[in-house]
Amino acid sequence: MRISNMLKVAIYGKGGIGKSTITSNLAAAFAAMGKRVIQIGCDPKADSTINLLGGEPLSPVMNYMREEDEEPEELDQIAKEGFGGVLCIETGGPTPGLGCAGRGIITALEKLEETGAYKTYQPDIVLYDVLGDVVCGGFSMPMRKGYADQVFIITSGENMAIHAGANIAMAVENFKNRGYASLGGISSAVRNFEDRSYARIFGLILNHRNVENETEKVQAFAEEKKIPIVGEIPRSDEIIRWEDQGKTVIEGDADSEISKRFFELAEKLLEDETERVR
Repeated sequence: MRISNMLKVAIYGKGGIGKSTITSNLAAAFAAMGKRVIQIGCDPKADSTINLLGGEPLSPVMNYMREEDEEPEELDQIAKEGFGGVLCIETGGPTPGLGCAGRGIITALEKLEETGAYKTYQPDIVLYDVLGDVVCGGFSMPMRKGYADQVFIITSGENMAIHAGANIAMAVENFKNRGYASLGGISSAVRNFEDRSYARIFGLILNHRNVENETEKVQAFAEEKKIPIVGEIPRSDEIIRWEDQGKTVIEGDADSEISKRFFELAEKLLEDETERVR
């Protein structure tokens, strides 16, 4: 599967590291910049898009298929527009204890193609919010088959977050060896030959938890893996305050200092994509 003429970003990190907060604020930042955005939550918890939808959870694709006992035929059966027109989709997962969550993601992404999600909405940017504790099966899907051009790894200075980040970087390296993905820094080359799609790690985002020696630990990890730190999100009560109201900080106060961090990250991605296409 090859989605052309749009920026496609997969955002990985261990559970609870703040992927959904960062992804939804990035989506909101892009939307505020006038871009058409799709955000796809690839986590069985199905809570990636809730702060783009006023705090209202979205029924996932897999729930629709179970409850209706049929496959979705129209995009509006499994998607809803949120803040700034961001098209929100949650893949969901199987009935607990009765299936593989990774397989659920694969099925859901395939159904999105079949319903014409990308062709119908024609986004400028697609964001995949992916659980990164395991990088196998469906959880690795956005790295493969042209779903994503870029990979972000979210980490903090916590040991488990760094360990998960190392596993994700290893997965990208392994996929590179099979023609799927490659590691690299900003403005490194990306090539597509026939159906072989090369995604790359755009960089690390340090989501601060204020643990001891956090910055030094993440810098050491970045240097070891040769991955740039492209953004830092300070620990902020402001983010929590707006999320308690079912909003991203971009929607709540687009001029705040914390919002500027997300706009800067969005601008970096757009600049890099322009350079890559050139």
